[in-house]
Amino acid sequence: MFDQENKATRTGGRAATTGVIKGRYALSVGHPGTPSPSGWSWTLLTDVARLETGHTPSRRRPEWWGGDIPWIGIRDATGNHGRTIFETAENTNAQGIANSSARVLPAQTVCLSRTASVGYVIVMGRSMATSQDFVNWVCTKSLDYRFLKYVLIAEREALLSYASGTTHQTIYFPEVKAFYVCLPPIQEQARIAVILNVLDDKIELNQRIASNLESVARETYQNWFVQFNPVHARATGSSSGLSDSLASLFPKSFGDEGLPTGWIKKPLADTFRLTMGQSPPGSTYNETGKGMPFYQGRTDFGARYPTRRVYCTAPLRTAYPGDTLVSVRAPVGDINMAEDECCLGRGVAAVRHNSGSSSYTFYSVTALRPQIASFDNDGTVFGAINRKQFEALLLVDPGEACISAFDKFARPLEQRIRLAFQQIETLSALRNTLLPSLVSGKLRIAEAEKIVSAA
Repeated sequence: MFDQENKATRTGGRAATTGVIKGRYALSVGHPGTPSPSGWSWTLLTDVARLETGHTPSRRRPEWWGGDIPWIGIRDATGNHGRTIFETAENTNAQGIANSSARVLPAQTVCLSRTASVGYVIVMGRSMATSQDFVNWVCTKSLDYRFLKYVLIAEREALLSYASGTTHQTIYFPEVKAFYVCLPPIQEQARIAVILNVLDDKIELNQRIASNLESVARETYQNWFVQFNPVHARATGSSSGLSDSLASLFPKSFGDEGLPTGWIKKPLADTFRLTMGQSPPGSTYNETGKGMPFYQGRTDFGARYPTRRVYCTAPLRTAYPGDTLVSVRAPVGDINMAEDECCLGRGVAAVRHNSGSSSYTFYSVTALRPQIASFDNDGTVFGAINRKQFEALLLVDPGEACISAFDKFARPLEQRIRLAFQQIETLSALRNTLLPSLVSGKLRIAEAEKIVSAA
């Protein structure tokens, strides 16, 4: 427990609600009155953590923005759910803090988005402030901040049910002040957190591996086909860093338009196959695994491969493994890769180079992304790019030999990226299975440790 001075907050507003809204595992608005596991107890969260909120310094005062104090906004939360963050999209400064109700909170503060995008959880990796869109908890020695993070992640469905409002769904402070958490002893909290952290760390490692490998392939594409560095090297007689046989595939001079000699710009339709999606009847959709995976738009996309799994028993338009998938409606320009044969809804298009190279296709479309995304602002209701507009996009055609050489270079990287994402998928499934069982006390620690060790 804190002393009264340290327990003071700046949340203000009404007192805690006296009602009860039960969560699923270890969280409740109000004491739920349900039994807790042996040695665990339902505890008012504000008895073991200081509740804080945030504020936004005035946007009319630019001198209050840009500085050395990270300021957490909704984008930081939605893009880093479940993570500890050290940098934010925007920073404020001492003036911004002094002239607003924002407060600088310490590292290990647990932050929950409570309005607009409800239920995203992040942890401060260093001292930061937040917007008013968050409720934040500075944990005492009686509460492991990691355990609290995992409880909130596990209870996302309940958190959404706690929200109300006609314009924006919001979890209001009377409910937040009445949060009860079912807590084991602090040593057990820490052991549970370690088990889940091991999985999260391995997931994070695989994400970094995949990101680094993709960066290597993307930078090589840019080097060869956008900046034309091998051509510049041959034209000036300098080293390109490539083997002689590979360097010889590139022209050794430039034409009048600034392109390598023999390379020309062509519409996408000349060298790529484009499939625009078409949504089948709603009666053919299911979430039980019948038929073909079905992707309707960018909300189905993941970091590299689609993650949302709806299925369709009567596909109208299909993509094939290795095809590049592009969101073509609201918003335009998000990019994924098909990992299996799938059905395309009207919000998605599939692209494949005529050579069949999935790697060359993916990085070519990635290079086109700014042009594709520009159509996001063209619609009267929402942005969209149609077939004619997509097929008219211009790309430099470097010829079959250079495309084949890039495919040979990138293919092993793509295989390692795919392996990293397969491991992420497996580890995430295990983490999501263990998480609710551990924070609710239904799975004992020794058994969970064996499962994780085996994995």
